[in-house]
Amino acid sequence: MTSEGAPRSLGPASSGPGPTPRRRRRWVRRCALALAVLVCGAAGAGWAAYEKLNGNITADNDAASELARYEKERPTALVRDAQNILIIGSDSRSGHGNGQYGRDSGTERSDTTILLHLAADRRSATAVSVPRDLMANVPGCHRHDGSRTPPAFTMFNYAFAAGGSACTIRTLEKLTNIRIDHHMVVDFNGFKKMVDALDGVRVCLKQPIDDRAAKLKLPAGRVTLNGEEALGYVRARKSLGDGSDTERMERQQRFLGALVSKVRSNDVLLNPVKLYPVLDAATSSLITDPALASLRGLYELVRGLRNLPTEHVQFLTVPRTPYPNNTNRDQLVQPAAEKLFERLRLDQPVEVTREVPDDSATKTSNTAPTPGYGEESHGDGKSRGKQPVSPGGAARATEPPPTFHGNTAAQDLCR
Repeated sequence: MTSEGAPRSLGPASSGPGPTPRRRRRWVRRCALALAVLVCGAAGAGWAAYEKLNGNITADNDAASELARYEKERPTALVRDAQNILIIGSDSRSGHGNGQYGRDSGTERSDTTILLHLAADRRSATAVSVPRDLMANVPGCHRHDGSRTPPAFTMFNYAFAAGGSACTIRTLEKLTNIRIDHHMVVDFNGFKKMVDALDGVRVCLKQPIDDRAAKLKLPAGRVTLNGEEALGYVRARKSLGDGSDTERMERQQRFLGALVSKVRSNDVLLNPVKLYPVLDAATSSLITDPALASLRGLYELVRGLRNLPTEHVQFLTVPRTPYPNNTNRDQLVQPAAEKLFERLRLDQPVEVTREVPDDSATKTSNTAPTPGYGEESHGDGKSRGKQPVSPGGAARATEPPPTFHGNTAAQDLCR
């Protein structure tokens, strides 16, 4: 034990005299160097991880140039801070790991198109599925080879095959008069990897599934799907339900709701160890507009959504009914569709319910209701919207929000 006032030893204990000032300085330098190596190593690892994730994302510069060409004809955004993101599921077989799902025909198709509306106050998110077979006016678009397609009244998903994401955005904007702020294109492999990074997603199956085409065999009840099974679940059609594309869209919506719940329940967004593999998987096959083609851009988009309640994450399909000239095609039901589009444009709330409204044309899942869908008749010649509690939007409606057939991420589909 040193006497009072004597300098304390800064090195290892010994029975001899204390270390010299030179030895003490050398020991301090070594500690500082070791600490610097650890700090720099951690910083370097963090920077390497950031650069890897950043490099995963591909900027869709061709689409940005094409949209800029037609800027004057595009709708104007009406509510500041509200965001409309178009999510496109590409069935391209050209990407890594995608060849096993069929022959590459040379063109991409989009069987999944979702318009995601984020309220300006970030208290609600509404995901609207657009049927691939919906009849729409597709404008003339530039092909990848430089040629140009003529305008056509045809199926909605023709736009993606003809002119990629830019053509799809222009078609949807003409259909809805909603300004698309951002877009994302995800392929099969990216979808699978994200589900696997979450250790699977749990869904509820009312009946067992045995679909050879989708290579899917699952029991009824609560089932946790891995990436491959999840892809088969959202793509399968012919052997499930009535075989309609409408029912497949509803299945996709239910899965997305379960996906959102899984992310929230595991605190993925707040846990870097859990978040990194999910981000790596999500960005590995992602193509976005240039503004989102970086981790910073994606973070700016989603940072306000971490506290969004799952009951305010809603899924629905545009009101539609079979097209008279071809029952295998769809057309919009008016004025219900325009009511939905108007409320999204103005950032006003909508409400969803799992129950098909009484005034629908039919109870079957692949046929849309008659005009006035989502409104309650009170026998006085007037229609009033149903009045469940609604998530907020930036622009508050003075009347109760209209109700559409759909579900939320909070709903337990086994009940």
